[in-house]
Amino acid sequence: MDYLAKLENQSIYILREAFNKFENLAMLWSIGKDSTVLLWLARKAFFGHVPFPLVHVDTTYKIASMIEYRDQLVKDWKLQLVVGKNEPVLKSGVTYPNGKATRVECCGTLKKDALKQVLEKHHFTGVIVGVRRDEEPTRAKERYFSPRDKNMEWNVEDQPPELWDQFKTDFEKGTHIRIHPLLHWTELNVWEYIERENIPVIPLYFANGKGERYRSLGCAPCTAPIKSNAHNVREIIEELRRTKTPERACRAQDKESEDAFEKLRRDGYM
Repeated sequence: MDYLAKLENQSIYILREAFNKFENLAMLWSIGKDSTVLLWLARKAFFGHVPFPLVHVDTTYKIASMIEYRDQLVKDWKLQLVVGKNEPVLKSGVTYPNGKATRVECCGTLKKDALKQVLEKHHFTGVIVGVRRDEEPTRAKERYFSPRDKNMEWNVEDQPPELWDQFKTDFEKGTHIRIHPLLHWTELNVWEYIERENIPVIPLYFANGKGERYRSLGCAPCTAPIKSNAHNVREIIEELRRTKTPERACRAQDKESEDAFEKLRRDGYM
């Protein structure tokens, strides 16, 4: 068994364990490479069917082709999609693109608060998320089964140990659970798996005519492309084997203050 098969098996095991142990599950889908790989794994885990809804938190500031890709894949794969928006904040215009909020404040209201609204409306008690330890330091502190309180707040200092694949799945009533089946993957692993499985990803990841591509996808005002001539998955893999630039170097909100991202995640951000 090669290392990609081992990664796949571990993730499928975690997905099935979550489905077995928790009621009212949903999966976050950002439309990016990681959550699309996670979606692919869910289809494998449940024999072509995804037995829980996908949740996309739509800030309305995504790149237009991301929404087109989302809607086409939902149609092609017959997925159940729930779209969440923080309508009061969007109507008030208190957002970063409107110059009325910082980037971090905007992420807090349009992503974190919008997610909380969706969870409360649909009574989701557990959410499957495609975060990876290597993506950013705060995410390295996560567990595969990571508890939050009823307000989605994360006590990073009080996380259950997970040794020898022994996972805590019995939590007090009212606990909100985040499940992270890709925690042990790397960015390179994700692209190698995309190549092996021939997973359809959004073309924004590939170099355009200007010699630019997106390495990480977020809202258009806060995400910049990188210089790259990688036009296909194999070229991305080779590029990643050489680069020393962090994956989220093009995400402006990460740079707003040293601990801004950790504060967001402690308050319930993805």
